[in-house]
This record gives sequence, structure tokens and C-alpha cells, in this order.
Amino acid sequence: MSVKARWLGHAAVLLEGDGRKVLIDPFLSGNPKAAARPEEIEADMVLLTHDHEDHVGDLEYFLKAGAVFVGIHELAVDYAEKGYAAEGMNIGGTIEVRGIKIHMTHALHTSRVGHVVGFVIEFSDRQIYHAGDTGLTMDMKILAEFFSIDLAFLPIGDRYTMGVPSAAVAAAWCGAQKVVPIHYNTWPLIEADTEEFRKRLGEKAVILEPGGTIEV
Repeated sequence: MSVKARWLGHAAVLLEGDGRKVLIDPFLSGNPKAAARPEEIEADMVLLTHDHEDHVGDLEYFLKAGAVFVGIHELAVDYAEKGYAAEGMNIGGTIEVRGIKIHMTHALHTSRVGHVVGFVIEFSDRQIYHAGDTGLTMDMKILAEFFSIDLAFLPIGDRYTMGVPSAAVAAAWCGAQKVVPIHYNTWPLIEADTEEFRKRLGEKAVILEPGGTIEV
């Protein structure tokens, strides 16, 4: 069964597969590149890569609507204490939420609470990697040992994350079949050249406009 992936702008991604909707880093309100308003999106679970405002975004809107929070242990404890359904985990671990397997991966960045992470989301026959905000790390090579990644979302905005050259290496290391660049052009500080990204990756590169979709 295929998975439909929609880039909502910045690092926000909505995955639909196996009858479930998985939302990652739901920064919509206040996002100048957002492709949808929170009330236009439904989610069974919300995965948060780290505790920065441009990733947390509208998280509590979706939790109030019944979505399950999935993230690093410390943040899961905080949201559980607020009365929301929350599933905490840590790097290298795997959990299953509403029939979807979620693997937490290492990322290099900062966070106000807990560690920064990425995720491999495993549907029945598709595996999607969202790297979170990260620099290039050798851990990405490990992913190819454990997973067959059909689609990866990698940041390319530089300054706060990988730039295009590092993201191109990350794409090769993780072994993804297709790669969508994210976390760029939201503001002038993170402008990036998608044509350079396409040149480096060739047919693997999938350049989407905010709101664009790819099915794998």
C-alpha cells in the first residue's frame, strides 16, 4: 500500500498510509510558508522532532483534537502532565502507535527540552525518514543498515541545519530512494538553492512547493 506525503511548509509533513495520518512538526500558524491552517488538517498522531517554536507550532491544537503525541521522553512527560495522550521514547528505540511503527533517530541540533531527534515511520510496506533539524552525522549511514527508506525529508536551509552539500551526502548515506528538501526559504536566513540540490541528487530529488505531495 502506498503512502501519500504532503509537505506543509518549513519542516511540517503529513503522511497518510494504512488508514492513519501522521503529522510531523506542525508549525502552521505563524508560518509564512504554511500550506494549510490547523483546522484544515486531521492527524491520528503528531511527532515532534524537538522543542523549538518553529516545530512545536500548533501541536496542542491537534492534541486537543485527540491526536497522540510522540516524542522524546522529557517532552512526552510534559504533555502527559497537561492531560494529553503521549507516547515517550528515546533514540534508537521503536514503538507502535495506532498500528504505525515509529523509530527514533539521532539528530544534531539544540532543543529547549530533551534531545533533538528524527524519525523513521514504518507503514506496512513503506518507510519514511524525517531527519528533523540536524547537521550531517555518521549515524545516517547506520539507517541504511536497518531500513529500506522509500522517502526522506532532509533539511537544506544551512545556518541552523545541513546545507545542500551536506544534505546530498546524507541522502546517499541513508539510502533513500526519493528525497524531499525541507526547512528552507521560510525566511531569508535559510534560503537555499533547490536547483543545486537537484543537480547533486539527480532523479532522487523531489522538489515540492509547500502543499505539494508525493506518493511512494
